[in-house]
Amino acid sequence: MIWDWSFAAQIVPFLLQGLWITVQITLIGMAIALIVGLFVAVVRYSEVPVISKLFTFYVLFVRGTPLLVQAYFAFFVLPGFGVQFPAMATGIVVIGLNYSAYTAEVYRAGIQSVAAGQWEACTALSLSNWQRWRFVVLPQAIRDVIPALGNYLVQMFKDSAILHAITVFELLGHATAIGSSSYRYLEPMTIAALLFLAVSLPAARLITRLELRLAHPR
Repeated sequence: MIWDWSFAAQIVPFLLQGLWITVQITLIGMAIALIVGLFVAVVRYSEVPVISKLFTFYVLFVRGTPLLVQAYFAFFVLPGFGVQFPAMATGIVVIGLNYSAYTAEVYRAGIQSVAAGQWEACTALSLSNWQRWRFVVLPQAIRDVIPALGNYLVQMFKDSAILHAITVFELLGHATAIGSSSYRYLEPMTIAALLFLAVSLPAARLITRLELRLAHPR
């Protein structure tokens, strides 16, 4: 098969639409992962009875099962129990909750890295539990794990292609649609791969620079 430049130029705008959907999935999904993951990490670290154990099981279950299986379950199984949402919404929630299990562990590592003296100082100052977390622990913990969270953002951007399996029409979905309708897969798949690379590679380099800056502040 020979590369067709004219055909490639025609399909670029269509693929860019898919890229924009992929970016939306990534940003909203990561927002879910950051918020839910932080809540899970704080509750687990605080050892809240029963709830802490439930969240521990949640993390183990999500990390121990493939994202694709979770997506299939949410999209094909839950509707049988009366729980049904559009493919886009389902995909965003699934990938967000999946990554929340990983961000929870990242947050937990950051919390554990906070020096014991900081916790003791909070007690000495009679800070409330909310004040201790809000003003002392979390600012230090989150600062240390920003690079790791950034890496998960890049990974989520690439993993969003999995959601094509539940009919989410993102970048890979657009490329597949072009290929099936034109019987030419070389151009759409190659351009889709280059678009993924064009976003993920600069983002990864930016995260690396941020990590170095945090490790060696001026």
